Amino acid sequence: MKIATKFLGEVEIANQDILTFEHGLLGLEEEREFVLLPIDADLPLALLQSVMHKEIGFVVAYPFAFKPDYSFEISDEDRAQLQIENEEDVLPYAIVTMKETFQDSTINLLAPVILNIEKKCGKQIVLQDNKIYPLRFPMQPLEGSAK
Repeated sequence: MKIATKFLGEVEIANQDILTFEHGLLGLEEEREFVLLPIDADLPLALLQSVMHKEIGFVVAYPFAFKPDYSFEISDEDRAQLQIENEEDVLPYAIVTMKETFQDSTINLLAPVILNIEKKCGKQIVLQDNKIYPLRFPMQPLEGSAK
């Protein structure tokens, strides 16, 4: 099926690509169906796009690309909601706040979006130890990229 996106125009998606967020995202609890769309194969970025609403789309980043020592625990309750059986099925992302330049952009390490790619579901969690990771972590140029 075709959907309209915030950043990529109209794109074709398959029903099996739809990710269900039982509780929506923080602040968007009614928005339950999203799709993860690649932006550029060479970048650890993607678009988390609402299936139903064009204007609801977020650039997300693979957090370990920008903070290699990033780590967190997923609670037993969140593991159950996400139906996590294998760690290999878990794919974390962090929502990006885009600024005028990429170097001024930030990622939200405090509330990662956790995807279970096998079960096609996701949840945004708020880390309990919120003194370790900030809401606005500066994005640094990736190794090997132009500075």
